Amino acid sequence: MKAAFITQHGDPEKIQIGELDTPQIGPNEILIETRFGALNHIDLFVVKGWPGLSLKMPHVLGSDGSGIVEEIGSEVTTLEKGDRVSINPGISCGKCVMCLAGKQNFCDEFSILGENQWGTFAEHIKVPEINAIKIPTDFTLIKAAAAPLTFLTAWRMLVSRAKIQHHDVVFIPGAGGGVATAAIQIAKFFEAEVITSTSTQEKMERAKMIGADHVINYKERPDFEKYIYTELTKKKGVDIVIDSVGHETFQKSIRLLKPGGRLITCGATTGPKSQIDIRHIFWKQLKIKGSTMSNQKEFRDVMNLVFSDKITPVIDRTYNLDEIVEAEKYLGKANQFGKVILKIS
Repeated sequence: MKAAFITQHGDPEKIQIGELDTPQIGPNEILIETRFGALNHIDLFVVKGWPGLSLKMPHVLGSDGSGIVEEIGSEVTTLEKGDRVSINPGISCGKCVMCLAGKQNFCDEFSILGENQWGTFAEHIKVPEINAIKIPTDFTLIKAAAAPLTFLTAWRMLVSRAKIQHHDVVFIPGAGGGVATAAIQIAKFFEAEVITSTSTQEKMERAKMIGADHVINYKERPDFEKYIYTELTKKKGVDIVIDSVGHETFQKSIRLLKPGGRLITCGATTGPKSQIDIRHIFWKQLKIKGSTMSNQKEFRDVMNLVFSDKITPVIDRTYNLDEIVEAEKYLGKANQFGKVILKIS
């Protein structure tokens, strides 16, 4: 099968296109003919590598994907050959105490497609039966590939971790990113007031189109947190911050929270380290929580909203599989608004 993979760590130029063996499925697995994949920053992190990451090379990239079921294992009962499916990229053992309690993302064996095991940037991928969900007949495969990782991440952050309530005030920095565009729509689904920040006039306009109430250009207003606090919230602060940016925004996010506010973080695209004024945390009795991926119920809850068009993935541009290096470089420049898609086959 044709695939995008690495044989060593480095910059995106290390990504190769070539032929690899098609995966062999087990009794509870399915083989999918992949039609579309979607880029995520985890692709760039895996290509670069980090201490402790030990991959068996060659390693196929890609966390998000959609396609057609080509083979089913002998124990598979919920899917058939020919079904159109979207993939949950979070893989767990399915048998441990955490999995049986519905906490699959706490499983000791939890991993993400494209990170610890072969991913979606290949003509075929195998996944456990439980990690595929049928796509309605009137829903496109390209949108089904664009949604999973970012929407399940944003859903868990806002619903399970932050316990969003109607009319909460939510700040979401970095409006162009996939998690941010998903979070804006989910927050508006709960009738929250959404404040976001981004870097260009075009991104500001697009953020408003998907529901943001207030959009700030952080390049023109680097002290945006003061403006949000004094002007937009009248010195009350915000209820929730959804932060996947990390270093550049984390301390500002903490300052923005009102007493009892909640900051949820799922990533650090601008760097993992930040200086924090601890006094804000205890004096305002803040809740700071981490969030990684989702469980199977959260995945299905948010995808059902996606399939019913109550929230929808934003697609920035599409590349062919052969253009993977160019696509990953584009993602690394952070110029996109929404998802970057790969057409696999």
